Amino acid sequence: MTTSTAPSWLKSIAWATLVWNLLGVIAFIMQLLMTPEMISKLPADQQAAYSNTPLWSTLAFAVAVFSGTLGCVFLLLKNAIAQVCFTLSLIAIFIQQFYNFIVINSIELLGASAVFMPLLVIIIAVLLLQLSHRGKQQGWLR
Repeated sequence: MTTSTAPSWLKSIAWATLVWNLLGVIAFIMQLLMTPEMISKLPADQQAAYSNTPLWSTLAFAVAVFSGTLGCVFLLLKNAIAQVCFTLSLIAIFIQQFYNFIVINSIELLGASAVFMPLLVIIIAVLLLQLSHRGKQQGWLR
């Protein structure tokens, strides 16, 4: 492994993706805080999906957003642990999306628009993992 100076854009990317992941943390907390009254205002099929979400899917959501957030913090600190965090986050995202697209068929439930955000989440997670891998190889992350 060679040691080199991190590119100037790395800090900007790390801050932007930290904000992105913090928005994921907020979405996770908002989902946890949904009351039965709030759920009752949704269409019946969405009510069933929210009310019957298995623990493993909720845990996958938590691991995805919190490990992604930690990965961004480690990226800012130029610490190679970011790669481990981003790997965990991506695995958790795939588990969560398995529930969303296979178990409850969110496309049928919410329409084709339900694909955009999960696809964006996956793309950003893959890019962060690749960035952390490259950073380790280039010596930007120690």
